[in-house]
This record gives sequence, C-alpha cells and structure tokens, in this order.
Amino acid sequence: MELFGYFAAILMGLSLGMIGGGGSILTVPILVYLFKINPVMATAYSLFIVGLTSLIGGIFYLKKGEVDLKMGTLFAVPSFVGVYLTRAYVVPSLPEQMSLGPIEFSKALLIMMVFAVLMVAASVSMVVKREPKKEKSQLSLGTRMTLIAFEGLIVGGITGFVGAGGGFLVIPALVVLVGLPMKIAVGTSLFIIAVKSLLGFVGDFQHQVGIDWQLLLTLSGIAALGLFIGVALSKKVSDQSLKKGFGYFVLVMGLFVLVDQLRKF
Repeated sequence: MELFGYFAAILMGLSLGMIGGGGSILTVPILVYLFKINPVMATAYSLFIVGLTSLIGGIFYLKKGEVDLKMGTLFAVPSFVGVYLTRAYVVPSLPEQMSLGPIEFSKALLIMMVFAVLMVAASVSMVVKREPKKEKSQLSLGTRMTLIAFEGLIVGGITGFVGAGGGFLVIPALVVLVGLPMKIAVGTSLFIIAVKSLLGFVGDFQHQVGIDWQLLLTLSGIAALGLFIGVALSKKVSDQSLKKGFGYFVLVMGLFVLVDQLRKF
C-alpha cells in the first residue's frame, strides 16, 4: 500500500501546482488509508508536507508575478493566528473519546468528519455559477477588507482543526470574495498555505513525539516533483476550467471520506 502512497504523493503535488490547493485533501487520506497513520498524527504530517511543497510552488509563482501579496497578506495574517492557536491549544485539549447523547465517537473520527463536510461545502462554492461582482460593488473597501481579514481568521481556525493546508477554502475566498483571477489566486493561495501550514506544524511539534522525518521529507520531495509537473500543465488550462475541475475533484474526495467515516458510527 505504501507504494501507492508514494505515487499518490505525486498527484498531491500535481494538484497544488495546477490549482493551488487540494494537496491536503489528498495528503490526509494518503497518510490515513495507505500509510496507516492515526488521523490526528496524519493531520500534523499533512501540514508539514503541504506547507513545504506549497512554499516551493509559491516562490515559483512569485517569480512569475502571479501572486497578489497585498490581498494575500491581508487574508493570511489573521489566518496564521487562527491555525497556530487551534493546533497548539484547541486540538490537544480535546478528549480522545467524546459522546453526543447516545452516540460515542473518537477525536480522530470527529476530525475526519469535519474534514469531509468542509470539503463538500467548499466544492459547492467552486462549482455553482455565481455573479459576485454586483455584491462586491455594493460594499465599501473598508468593509471588504474587514470581511477578508475575518474570513482569514475563520479559515485559519477551521483548517487548523482538520490539519489541512486549506486551499479548498482559501481559493474560494480569494476568487469569490477578493475577486482575484483563478491563476493569481493559485499563486497567492500557495504562499498562504505554506506559511499557515508550517506555523500549524510548529504548534503541533510542541505536542507530537516520534515524528517520522524520513517519511515527511520523502513525501515532500515527491510532491514537489508533482508540483512542477502541475505548474507546466496549468499553462494549457483556462481559469474557469481549473475552478470547476477543482470543485468537482473536492466534491468526489469529500463524499468518499464522508461515507467511509459514517460507516464507523
């Protein structure tokens, strides 16, 4: 199974290179299902792998002038705060076993369920055709900037909880709320994901023991190879096709994880 895991790591990098997200969506299932790693530890590993790979991709897009640093920073700073606090304090404080009335479930199951639901919700925002320009024109610049910063904080907290880089939430926010073209959103998203994920891993590092650094660096290297392949392919695909393709991809993966986790109740 591990052999398939290494192959899937290439697809993870391919996803990051083409659409600036989706890497963590693949990484967590790869680690859980193919490498048999506990979901809580897998979310920590995912932050490091996706963060390092995204950093490489973000630098590449920055050199091409396809990163909006102003809007990216406005979104990213509160997002960094959210993800660090969540990984450092919220996740470690949750009990290993919880209950909701007669229903009992583990912390790992809760994380995977929230992860799957967010994937499905995010996919809808990318697939459903919208006309956001009219809505944005009615808002003042100050209001829009406040909304962007607030959403960054919320996205940071949510993605910190599920251990995902957050491209499947960051990109819809950059495209729909900020109004960035898809390919600029890709480069900007990679930078946000990189710093946010690595900060989240630092928060985790304080609590995790027995980290398999060899596995982390190996998967990161393979994913980086896939990323550059994805960057090359993205030049031949339109913004709209990338957006819809990403949305359907997230939807399929989200439904798969959701059904799999529901079987465990």
